[in-house]
Amino acid sequence: MDGQTIVNALILGIVEGLTEFIPVSSTGHILLLGHFLGFDSTGKTFEVLIQLGAILAILSVYFGRLWTLLITLPSDPSSRRFVAGILIAFLPAAVIGVLLHGFIKEVLFETPALICTTLLLGGIVLLWIDRLPLKPRYTNVMDYPLSLCLKIGFCQCLAMVPGVSRSGATIAGALLMGTDKRSAAEFSFFLAMPTMAGAFAYDLYKNRNVLSMDDAMLIGIGFVASFIAGVFVVKGLLDFVSKHGFAPFAWWRIFVGIAGFAGLYFLG
Repeated sequence: MDGQTIVNALILGIVEGLTEFIPVSSTGHILLLGHFLGFDSTGKTFEVLIQLGAILAILSVYFGRLWTLLITLPSDPSSRRFVAGILIAFLPAAVIGVLLHGFIKEVLFETPALICTTLLLGGIVLLWIDRLPLKPRYTNVMDYPLSLCLKIGFCQCLAMVPGVSRSGATIAGALLMGTDKRSAAEFSFFLAMPTMAGAFAYDLYKNRNVLSMDDAMLIGIGFVASFIAGVFVVKGLLDFVSKHGFAPFAWWRIFVGIAGFAGLYFLG
């Protein structure tokens, strides 16, 4: 394993942490960037397993809130409803992710042109939603009905196509179904925990016999970089979204999609 490979793993880890919780598709970014860097991980496990760093970033920032939920779970009906809502929202992605795991990793992850297309289309959709005169009915994640949580969970499944964005799909779906921007982003944070933890565990299990010590070292580098970058994003995203909406992310997606197509055309 040469020094350039280590540097590439560090760069990709930082990109993962910076993009995981904003609606631009972290997987799309690291797959596309990895393509142009010539970074090829065993079984495309690196791109999935470094998400653990982003998971721990949420846990570290939201530890107090999570602890409160845990200790109030036996006595507080709103805490039980919220946890049930997150688990219900997680189920569609868990089932579909297991059924389509091979197709996602072997086909969708290996199609850079598809990623550029979904980045572009997702940017256009975000711009459209951001300009709609929506009137929120739900402004607190603790008050989301279970039926709404399930619908958001189905929206999350769209993100199995790289470039769509897990947070983008859940936030866009939530906004169209009556939530405000801040609570939609916050629900996406909480839903990320079981979703990404499940993806990590399943992918590690599926590839346990093909990973080497070099793979483990690269994943460790990417994990640490992802965690550090993710902490900064989680701490500032909700305030940013409340003030600026999602248009900046939409324009960034469009820029990256166009740049990706140009790179594929000129560089292959």
